[in-house]
Amino acid sequence: MTYITRLWNKMTQNKALESSSGKLETRFFETIYRVIYVTGLSTVENSVGYFIYSSIVKLFIMLIIIGEIWYMFNITWSVDVATDSINATFIQFSSLFKYRNMIKYRKMFRTLASAMESPSFDISNEARRKIVDIWVKRNRTYLKILLKLGSCTLVAWYGYPFMDDIDYNLMVPVYLPFAYTDPSTYSIVYTTIIVMFTYVSYFVMVYDILIQVYLMQLLCQFAVLQDCFTNILSDCAEDFQGMTETQLLNDERFQYRITKRLRDLINQHRFILNNTLDLREILSGPMLGHLATSTVLICAIGYQIVMSVSVNLTKSLMAFFYLGYNMVVLYILCRWCEELSIQSEAIGFSVYCSGWERGLASIPGVRSTLLLVFTRANKPLVLTAGGMYDLSLASYANLVKTSYSALTMLLRFRQD
Repeated sequence: MTYITRLWNKMTQNKALESSSGKLETRFFETIYRVIYVTGLSTVENSVGYFIYSSIVKLFIMLIIIGEIWYMFNITWSVDVATDSINATFIQFSSLFKYRNMIKYRKMFRTLASAMESPSFDISNEARRKIVDIWVKRNRTYLKILLKLGSCTLVAWYGYPFMDDIDYNLMVPVYLPFAYTDPSTYSIVYTTIIVMFTYVSYFVMVYDILIQVYLMQLLCQFAVLQDCFTNILSDCAEDFQGMTETQLLNDERFQYRITKRLRDLINQHRFILNNTLDLREILSGPMLGHLATSTVLICAIGYQIVMSVSVNLTKSLMAFFYLGYNMVVLYILCRWCEELSIQSEAIGFSVYCSGWERGLASIPGVRSTLLLVFTRANKPLVLTAGGMYDLSLASYANLVKTSYSALTMLLRFRQD
């Protein structure tokens, strides 16, 4: 296992890691940078070799999409056939829009990735370093969940053509301008489609996984800032051993330390808020498309599962994994977006727990500063999809209900 890890690290060394702003960025983004590099979607690499490789990958993606569209215009339409085409085409068009968004905001993405190297981001004590460790571990856990679920879906997709009732079938509904109904030609076509479809699948996954990492990083920054506000008195009193609280509050050096510390924390709070607003701008359009696409996909895939469970168990299993991946991705994104709102509001509670009632507010300038932070935190940040829908677990539940209602109508129409 160690040998495989070393080989993976050597093969996936890239400019995004080499130009990392520091250890914190690397800890959060190392895995996703490596995955993006391997999938040929990195916007940082500028070597000729990688440009050729990336161009070939993008050619694969475009050929698959063109083949699917061509297939849609050369079939006899029915509800069953339409759902097959819709499932693949919708999510890939959504991913093209997301990738365009990733290129458009690539400089902003790089800036957000380096946010934890801010001079006001304080992890000088063990407690705050443990907070960072918790969020790094959580980030890795959810990354593995998404990658494993996506890979399991791919495995089910690969095996489906060998277990259905159609000879020389492919794992995706694509139209090819030549016949491949003999064993030798079919093996070549099948292998080629596997390679192309693998790149397309990870192209679909990459953006969602990337956004999850950015959300985790912001949540970590909010959690550390909360600890800083809560323990501001004890942090500033470390160099004033042997003094009572009353003596501390009357000491000019301590007052200067508190004032400076508050100024740094306010700068960090403003910095995080601005980064969150930037991320909201980046997410707005793609997430609106994601919600619309997910509503259609959940309905269409659910229809496939119901209609094929008694006829073709393999296809039903493939559709089940596909449905699971889409629902889990959307759930995770909505969950972390809601958590971001909660964490941004929790800054106000941390300010309330800072010890202001013990005399801290009597220091000149401290009371007005604390009130400013408290007032700002009382209006939590809300990430939206197109400015119309809040990204939260409530929105996720409503989407699932809408999809289920549409699925019920579709099944009733099919029975009639």
